[in-house]
Parts: sequence; structure tokens; C-alpha cells
Amino acid sequence: MLIKEPTDIPYSEITPQKFYLNRRRFLEGAAMAGAALAGARFIPELVEPSTVALAGSKLQFQKSNLSTTGEALTPLKDITSYNNFYEFGTAKDDPAENAKNFKPSPSAWVVEVGGLVKKPQKLSVESIMKLAPLEERVYRMRCVEGWSMVIPWIGLPLSALLKAVEPTGKARFVAFQTLNDPKQMPGLRRAVLDWPYVEGLRLDEAMNPLAILAVGLYGESLPPQDGAPIRLVTPWKYGFKGIKSIVKITLVEQQPPTAWNISAPNEYGFYSNVNPDVDHPRWSQAKERRIGEFFKRKTLMFNGYGAQVAGLYSGMDLKKNF
Repeated sequence: MLIKEPTDIPYSEITPQKFYLNRRRFLEGAAMAGAALAGARFIPELVEPSTVALAGSKLQFQKSNLSTTGEALTPLKDITSYNNFYEFGTAKDDPAENAKNFKPSPSAWVVEVGGLVKKPQKLSVESIMKLAPLEERVYRMRCVEGWSMVIPWIGLPLSALLKAVEPTGKARFVAFQTLNDPKQMPGLRRAVLDWPYVEGLRLDEAMNPLAILAVGLYGESLPPQDGAPIRLVTPWKYGFKGIKSIVKITLVEQQPPTAWNISAPNEYGFYSNVNPDVDHPRWSQAKERRIGEFFKRKTLMFNGYGAQVAGLYSGMDLKKNF
């Protein structure tokens, strides 16, 4: 029998600390998993925004036919307390604690959109929200560390913003940048990554209907720890591709640098598509643990969105282009 030393155990196999320390909460999670298996509270029986207690403004939206169906929503308390947002700390509960005083105003926040476009613009989040009707998109979200959630995002297609600025014929990629403000974001005071956080997509990926700019979840504006006031959501990719608190979007000709690829290129590729056949160097990606469930489940290729996105990668070696 193989006995693993603590240093041999990948993060993805470790029970989250908050579940370990709070036995009652852990048991509640197991019970919730049982309820889900029994068919309880399935989408599209969505939680109405009026029943959700979340600090933030209510959003007007329509429900999208692109939503994932047949899966239980992850509770709001987990979505807002178990986060990766290194600008506010590296522990999963750091963002919720350290972002309490981060209160960005959608009307004052400016996103600079430029590069290889005919109509470069500086837009408030409120202006961006007027480019297309806001929709509720229920998406499966898969973290590279092995945990997953089902989140009812509120947002608009990223393509609506890109069409508004009219990319030139030379534009092939879209680069994104997060706010870089150490006074408000204490995590920036540590050299965990090469700040500011940057991400990128191929232009055709960015134009795919599934790619959205999210401004809310559970019917209300985003809380700080989840990327307020505006963030990227690409549900067929690992969660770290969903850059948060965006301040700059640039259309470019060459593949842009991305934060985690700069940090560890052997572990994090540019594409970062969910692919159970490509293991992380330190753990398997074949299975995942849904937050609130006890047992692991099989990881789906493209996180289950292959029908919508597989064509983007036709002819590509997805093990080489991971």
C-alpha cells in the first residue's frame, strides 16, 4: 500500500479547511449532496433575486437559453466565501475578509478598451452594461485545483463590447488587465505573481457566445471577492482565466502574456481549457469535487461545453496547447 507523506498530497485531494474546521458545515454539505442526487432544487428552478440576501444593487436581467440545466446551484455563501483572488490574499477565505472595504462604483469605474480597434473607448461599467441586455447565465465553473461550482452569473456577451469598438483586421487576440492598487488590494504587496494580473483569449474565443463579462451573480451586483465590478467568465476554461476587476482590454496581434503562464509555464498554458486528459504536473485533472458535495465526480471535457466550443480548436493538439 502506498502511504503518502503530506508533501505528496495534491491540493485538489485535501478537504477544504473551512469544512474541516466546521464539522456541522461539512455535514450540511454532505446532506446537500444527497439532496442534489435525489433531484432536489434543480435548474431551471432558479433562486429568485428577491429571496437572496446579498449586499449590492439589484440587477434587471433576462434568463438565457445558454444556461446549464439539471444541476444544483452552489449556495451563495460558498460562492462568496471560497474564492481565488490573489490581490486580496492567497487563502480561500482571504478575499472575503480583505475585500470588505473595496467598494468599486460601476459608474465611476473606467475600463479602457483599445489597441487594434477602430473606436477605442474609455467606458464606465454602467455604459458597458447598456451595450446588450443583461442575462442570467448559469455556468459550471471548474478550478484547476480540483473544485467546482455552479454559479448563476449576470452579465452580457463579451462580443457586444468587442463589436462596439470594431476590431481591425490585424486583431487576433484580446488582452485583459486587472486593477493594480496595493492600497485597496493588500495581496499586491506580496510578490506572489508578476502584478498586475493579466489574461488573454484568442479573438474567436472572446467572440464565442459563452464568453461573458459578468457584473453580478444571484441577481445582484458582484461582491468584491468575486471580481467587482466587472470580470470575465469563460465556462469551458479553468477558473483562473476569469480575470477579475478589469480595468483594461486591448486588442493585439500577438498572443499576450498571462499571469499564471508567466509564473509557471509548465503548469499553466495559454489556452487553459478544461481537459481531463491533461494532468496538472502535481495532480490529476480527471475528477473534481463540487463544493458542497462529499464524493468526487468525473471532469468533463471543456467542462461540458464541447458542443459550443470544440470547433474553436479543430485540428489542434490539446495536450500541447493546454
